[in-house]
Amino acid sequence: MRAGLVLLVAALVAACRPAETSPAQAIEFTRIPAADKGGPEIVDTIEGRARTTDSKHRIVVFVRNSGVWWVQPGPDQPYPDQPYTQIQADSTWRTSTQLGTEYAAALVRAEYRPPRWVAALPSIGGPVDAVAAVPGDAAKHVSRPTVQFGGYDWLVRASPSNRGGKNSYDPANAWTDSDGTLHLRIARFDEKSTSAQVILTRSLGYGTYQFITRDVSQLDPAAVLALYTLDDVGAAATDRNPREWDVEFSRWGDPTSQNARYLLQPAYLPENTIRFNVPAGALTHTVKWEPGRVTFATTRGRGEGGALVTQHVRSASVPTPGNERFRINFYDFQRGPTPLKEGAEIVIEKFTFEP
Repeated sequence: MRAGLVLLVAALVAACRPAETSPAQAIEFTRIPAADKGGPEIVDTIEGRARTTDSKHRIVVFVRNSGVWWVQPGPDQPYPDQPYTQIQADSTWRTSTQLGTEYAAALVRAEYRPPRWVAALPSIGGPVDAVAAVPGDAAKHVSRPTVQFGGYDWLVRASPSNRGGKNSYDPANAWTDSDGTLHLRIARFDEKSTSAQVILTRSLGYGTYQFITRDVSQLDPAAVLALYTLDDVGAAATDRNPREWDVEFSRWGDPTSQNARYLLQPAYLPENTIRFNVPAGALTHTVKWEPGRVTFATTRGRGEGGALVTQHVRSASVPTPGNERFRINFYDFQRGPTPLKEGAEIVIEKFTFEP
């Protein structure tokens, strides 16, 4: 069978548009990523060809997981509102995509503005001139980098993210040492940086989350250490609260800012952001998440009994469990007044969870 099988050809008939602006078009795939449950941790390359005589045509890639089609950012773009992939002079196109059970490509004109996700692929008409869909390659093996920490398996992110700006992630920036402590690094080179993130492989839900950090008081003002829950697929697909609470350490690019905060969503409500300062040295952070209530506390030292730094209780905007997973993210905040000057490394000594 010929590689690059044409999967769907959509040609507009002359009655719909003038003949000179509606040449026959076709989309074909020459490289198909693996069939997989999907998620933000890893990406793969998808490639194909588009036969068109219209220089204004672009490709928009969709991936199907969690029952919907997700629009993928264009090459080297972190945002799905920048989804366009250029068609080269030899008719080829190439971009990266998160994994899913199916993949699709649409041949569109410049005025096409897709939403973040759609329940069904766009119909042909208006700025959409062709659509092709294909199952993921079931024969391909998906390798996910992982680390073990605190008695749990954690996925190590390798795909870019728009959290805090256009951040790239390198699995080499996350590891555990012989003592079982977790190291995360922001690597800085040639005026660019790569970040680190680890994500639990499953949801833990309500319970008490506790983690011990070594000194995080003197981070570069643009470096952020965030420990949080997030449902970045299921909740987003239905516009629900992303099941998020956060404990974060950063000055968000402002050297005069306080260096820590607790956060609930929606973040635009002032009462959902609690800012404070953490001192130097090891700290223990505890989050007790229960129905209708979340209690944040930070104490000095390692474990129970340390002097209280701050505590806060919220009974509004409290998320409910679902498909959220706890994650630890160490990244470059690119939206503040002061850019990142140097790389850094942080250590999480311990993570525990009690239902």
